[in-house]
Amino acid sequence: MSWLLDYYNYNIVAQYLDRFAVGMRNTMTAAGISLVLSVLIGTACALILLGKSELLRRPVMGYIAFIRATPLLVQIYLVYYGLPALLPFAKSWNDMVFGVAALTLNSAAYMAEIIRAGIESVPQGQIEGAKAVGMTYAQRMRHIVLPQGFANTLPPLIGQTAVLIKDTSLLSIITVFEFTSAGILLNSERVRPNESFLTIALGYLTIYCLMLALSHAVKTRLAGPAWNAQG
Repeated sequence: MSWLLDYYNYNIVAQYLDRFAVGMRNTMTAAGISLVLSVLIGTACALILLGKSELLRRPVMGYIAFIRATPLLVQIYLVYYGLPALLPFAKSWNDMVFGVAALTLNSAAYMAEIIRAGIESVPQGQIEGAKAVGMTYAQRMRHIVLPQGFANTLPPLIGQTAVLIKDTSLLSIITVFEFTSAGILLNSERVRPNESFLTIALGYLTIYCLMLALSHAVKTRLAGPAWNAQG
């Protein structure tokens, strides 16, 4: 086992487990808050894109195009340095708030496209049937369209959530202490890059495997008994 200790000394990693735990907690906190906000904003954007108001659609389309065309790293810097310049009260915010804001704005654009595709996948016949029984637009959305739309998009939404969790690693550039920051701290204090970055990689790999298992479980649940029997 001496060769393993030369390449990856887990005893050193064990000394930093408390820091990795704090980093993982902050990573999941940032990802969780960003996920909830991005789904809410993404849903609103999807409904606007499916609406008939060009006055609302064009700004939303521009926002989505901007997010998809620019790197997340640039977006984080724009939020971190731009918001305090635009909003003086934002100068008192801590770095985590800026990080969550950047992740939310980035993820919401992708969530909007995913949710829009899910809404468009709802059979038109069901919508027409809801109109026939006298449901209003709000009632159709609440009881018919949105529940089915979200059910149809759960697997890609889970995939986007995995991407969001990985993207939290970029928050270390604005001094948010997340999971990657713990590995960087280990490397800076002990100069052990293998222990630092392999631990980071293993941590995110574990999260990815959990999200993959969750996505598979969701697909199995939504597909029903026939698909399960075939699988």
